[in-house]
Amino acid sequence: MTGVTTHVLDTALGRPAAGMRIDVVRHEGKGRAVLKTVTTNADGRVDGGPILSGDSFLVGEYELVFHAGDYLRAAGHALPEPPFLDTIPIRFGVADTTQHYHVPLLISPFSYSTYRGS
Repeated sequence: MTGVTTHVLDTALGRPAAGMRIDVVRHEGKGRAVLKTVTTNADGRVDGGPILSGDSFLVGEYELVFHAGDYLRAAGHALPEPPFLDTIPIRFGVADTTQHYHVPLLISPFSYSTYRGS
């Protein structure tokens, strides 16, 4: 498989983060374009295969903007106002479009982590 995928886990509740909105952004020079907005399913993944693939999957810089605050509130987490984590942008580079770029997010109200998965 080639393209970009993600998986979001709520580590505070020990379950997938269902219903999290994610903006898929491409950076070009000083500009940025939102390519699409997707939402995680019950497994914390996005339905329909890679969120970027084919003609939209080019060498360059991308960003996944995870709307964590909205998700955390809906999941029942008690958050301060403003929340410590509201939107989480993860910016990454695609150097080889024959590769698979998996960008998971592990989230709690006060921390997150990511890595390049498989």
